[in-house]
Amino acid sequence: MASSVDPRFGIALRDLREQCGLSLRSLGQLAHRSKSHLHELETGLKAPTVDTARHLDQILKARGELARLVDAPIDHAAEAAELRARVAASDVSRDVLDRIEQGVDDLASCYPTMAPADLLPLVRRHLAYVGRLLNGRVTLAQRRRLLVAGGWLAVLRATVHVDLRQRNAAAAHLRAARDLAEHADHAEIQAWCLETRAWDVLTQGDYRTALDLSHQAQRVAPKGSSAYIQATAQEARAWARMGDVGATRRALDRVERLTANLPVPERAEHHYRYDPAKAAAYAATTLAWAGDPCAEQVARAVLADLDPDGDGGARPRRSASARLDLGLALVAAGQPDEAVALGAQAVASGRVVPSNWWRAAELLAKVEQAGVPEAATLRDLCTEYAPGRRPAADSTAG
Repeated sequence: MASSVDPRFGIALRDLREQCGLSLRSLGQLAHRSKSHLHELETGLKAPTVDTARHLDQILKARGELARLVDAPIDHAAEAAELRARVAASDVSRDVLDRIEQGVDDLASCYPTMAPADLLPLVRRHLAYVGRLLNGRVTLAQRRRLLVAGGWLAVLRATVHVDLRQRNAAAAHLRAARDLAEHADHAEIQAWCLETRAWDVLTQGDYRTALDLSHQAQRVAPKGSSAYIQATAQEARAWARMGDVGATRRALDRVERLTANLPVPERAEHHYRYDPAKAAAYAATTLAWAGDPCAEQVARAVLADLDPDGDGGARPRRSASARLDLGLALVAAGQPDEAVALGAQAVASGRVVPSNWWRAAELLAKVEQAGVPEAATLRDLCTEYAPGRRPAADSTAG
């Protein structure tokens, strides 16, 4: 029987450690754990056992706070057996299909806050279950619903692989998502596959291909859909990286028009439902990349909204990205000292996922070029927190 780890565990562990005035190394000595293991627990790269959580509770005098975040046993085998039994007793029921689709929405809504390494096994299990049902006896209508659910899960799985810099795996699952979407005749999933590829190649520095893929996604996506809006925002990013400020602003203007009257979705954190509140964050990123003078003002407003108390806010991954965006804007505005401080906060938060690490590397390169003495501190943090603990400057994108 496995345990369900609350995604807030890492933040709670870090906060308790800092309240006790302990470094990762000091806590590791007290807990007889390596510094790297504790770092992986704090950043969500590894899930703690109940025994580990209880041990850390004792050392940090947390009165069971950490154990409560992991001591929620779930018998996955029993749950899966129940579903299999229901399917074996009859054709796939409407209730089973409803639960699958609800699971797809739940996972897509977990994406912004859950560590990619924790989300991946959940997506894999759901996808495997959908695959088993597709091999069974289903009606045409049931088959299409399963194909659509499988398509969303496959594109989400590919996105998580991109975040983990597992690009071969990402490419394979994007192909699977595209095939499922084609069989289901689902244009929006097809468009999301193209948009996800656009983001991946953009992070690798292939801006022209990213632009082409963004245009393809817009042609495929239903007009006004979330995929269409996101592909337009991705186009703006590609133009920004290519240094065309005019084209960047025109694309951002189209995003603004598309989102002007767009209602906030019921589940604003759903990765595949465009939240108009995201528009400002995308604009801040894009303008910073383009070197637009307006970037600083927009980026400050975004960070203030995401993290008003300076503690990471409800969306710590977005907050970390917003700090990097503001840092880039400040370097361009001749304020590298504050840029270093923001970069250090973002990196030390442990919330910069591998696919976004090149942003930190780019900020580091720019503050070092500016000759800021404090840049050495940022470099040390990048070396400590980089995925695989490799120097952040090894990133090839940007």
